[in-house]
Amino acid sequence: MRATKFEFEQRFWFIGMVFWLGFSFYAVDRTNAALWLLHVVAPSVDPNSDHGNNLARFIFGAGALLVFLAAAFRTWATAYLKTEVVHDQAQHSEGLVAEGPYRHVRNPLYFANLAMAAGIGLLASRAGWIFMVAAMWLFMYRLIFREEDGLLRTQGESYRAYLKEVPRFWPVFTPRIPSAGEEPRWGQAIAGESLIWLFGAAELVFAITLNFKLMWIVFGVSFVAYFLSVYLIKKRAAAVKL
Repeated sequence: MRATKFEFEQRFWFIGMVFWLGFSFYAVDRTNAALWLLHVVAPSVDPNSDHGNNLARFIFGAGALLVFLAAAFRTWATAYLKTEVVHDQAQHSEGLVAEGPYRHVRNPLYFANLAMAAGIGLLASRAGWIFMVAAMWLFMYRLIFREEDGLLRTQGESYRAYLKEVPRFWPVFTPRIPSAGEEPRWGQAIAGESLIWLFGAAELVFAITLNFKLMWIVFGVSFVAYFLSVYLIKKRAAAVKL
C-alpha cells in the first residue's frame, strides 16, 4: 500500500498527473462539476441565465477558497519544515517536526493537497472531480505510509509517542502536543508555496470572469513562479551549507 521510492521522489509529477487525468475526463463526461452541483442545489435555475452565472461564480469562488485554504495550510507547515525539505525529491526521516500545524495533524501538507484537489476539481467534469479527489486521497495515503515507515525506523519511540497523540490525516482544532517554541520562517514558506496560492488566484479569476483563457494564463504564470522560487530557495540553502 505504501508508495515506492520512485513514486515518492517523483511525487510532484504524480500529483500533476492526477490533475491532468482528471481534466481529461471531459472526453467522456462533458458536464462541469460546478454546473452539476448547481443543478443539484437549484434544479430550476437556468445555468445560462444571469442568475445561473452568478450562482456558478459562487461555486467556483468556493473552489478557489478551498485552494487558498490549502495554500495557507501548506504555507504554515512549510514555515516549520522548510521549503528545501518539502520540495526535495529525497525522503527526509532524520528528524521529526512537531511544531505549528504538526501539533494538530501529522501530515498537514498531504491533507492540504486533498483540499486543493477538491477545489481545483470543480473546474473539471463531474467524473474528473470525483477522480481527482479519490486519486489524490489514495496517493497521499501511499506517501504517508512510506514516510511513517521511515520515521519509525529512524526516530523510534519518540515517533511512536507522537503517533499516539496526533491524528494522521484529519486535523483537530486543539493542539495535541505542547509547543517547543520553534520559530517559523514565513518568507521561504510563502515563496515555496507560491504555486498553490497562484492556483487559487487562477480559479478566483475564473470565478469572477468565467474566462477560461485568462484562467489558463494565470495557471501558466503559476508554474513559472513556482519553479523559479524553488530553484532560488534550494540554491540559497546549498550556499548556506557551504
